[in-house]
Amino acid sequence: MPVRALSGGQIFDCAIVPPGSKSITNRALLMAGLAEGSSVLRGSLIEADDTSRMIDALRRLGAGVDREGEDTLLVTGVGGAWRPQGREVTLDLGNAGTATRFLAAASVMSPVPVIIDGNARMRQRPIGELTGALASLGVTIQHLGAPDCPPVRIVPPSVALHAPKIEFGTLKSSQFVSALLLVAPWIAGGLTVRHTATVTSPSYIWMSLRLLERLGASVQSSDDLRVVRVGPGEAGAHGLKGFDVTIEPDASSATYWFAASTMCPGSRATVRGLGPESLQGDAAFPSLVERMGSVITVEHDSVSCVGPRELLPLVADMADMPDAAMSLASVACFARGATIIRGLQTLRVKESDRIGAMEAELAKIGVRVETNFLGDAGAIRITPPPSGVDCSPEAERVEFDTYDDHRMAMSLALIGLRRPNIFVRNPTCVNKTYPGFWRELSRLA
Repeated sequence: MPVRALSGGQIFDCAIVPPGSKSITNRALLMAGLAEGSSVLRGSLIEADDTSRMIDALRRLGAGVDREGEDTLLVTGVGGAWRPQGREVTLDLGNAGTATRFLAAASVMSPVPVIIDGNARMRQRPIGELTGALASLGVTIQHLGAPDCPPVRIVPPSVALHAPKIEFGTLKSSQFVSALLLVAPWIAGGLTVRHTATVTSPSYIWMSLRLLERLGASVQSSDDLRVVRVGPGEAGAHGLKGFDVTIEPDASSATYWFAASTMCPGSRATVRGLGPESLQGDAAFPSLVERMGSVITVEHDSVSCVGPRELLPLVADMADMPDAAMSLASVACFARGATIIRGLQTLRVKESDRIGAMEAELAKIGVRVETNFLGDAGAIRITPPPSGVDCSPEAERVEFDTYDDHRMAMSLALIGLRRPNIFVRNPTCVNKTYPGFWRELSRLA
């Protein structure tokens, strides 16, 4: 049953701490599972489906994961070698992209074959560029469904990997690179990755590298990420020892509140826990809405955004924060002219085809989304109606489809802050990363 978004027109002043970063939580969970000894992950994203899938998979692979309090996880690692029960293990990862890609690479640390599987959408999402790289290392790969998609059976190599080198062109997802880098500390001699073409979503690779370095790995990289090498922190060491890390709030989730205040003139949203030292590319989102007229104030560990009287359109390259594109698109619906967003090639193979989804859903309120703009497959132009979106109390009822995609649901819900009679179908899909979203949104009323 669809839920009704908030009625438009209100001014709000709120302070919000988003849940822990999914991207950092799942990276830290994987490394804690492989590490030697015990690790503590504070501020973790726990209730969300993506991290629940990762936690369940780690337990099946032999790691211990226990919860302590609201957002702390205690992980007992396996010391670089998974300990699954039986002659083969199957991991059902739903539509959790990070868990699927990261655990596919980490399967090389298993003594038995691992089957990586997911839901219907995951079985459509490509993984061939990653499994191809694993095959080049001597891993046996068997795709059990559609070519280059899960389910995939991964049989570890018969001999230990030693200082392998992998080359990539332009990829469909940067997670393929991160997946390999995250297991590199447990590969004898480390791992070297070379990019021979444009690096996909470099901000996420930098996130992986900075977290690896923070947790004790040896990290070397060129400034353009064309050559990256990761290994254990000490010469002759194998992997990482247990660690204690605090997960910062999710910057992608923070974009909804910055977008909300930008869309509502005079409203203020303060996001706490994020500051200039964030590991996440999406933490740069406030700089985009600032260009649209918002007033941004940055403190040591918080960022505030106050919405302008009039929204300006902009041209933005979001290659470093593609997950925030839908938030910006919702804001652009109320701008004074057309907004152009580039760098969105990866959105076609996310939880939904997000480019196609934005085109279809925003048309319901009269906003035109042109895809493949000027021949660029990763560019869209968003043009509001000539007289603006109808925000009158008599505006007709609109029900947005969400495509079982958490980010589509949350970004489309924001439109209800300006336009009355907005309803969102399948609202529970937000549980993938932000179970408390609807509660937080209700605070703005």
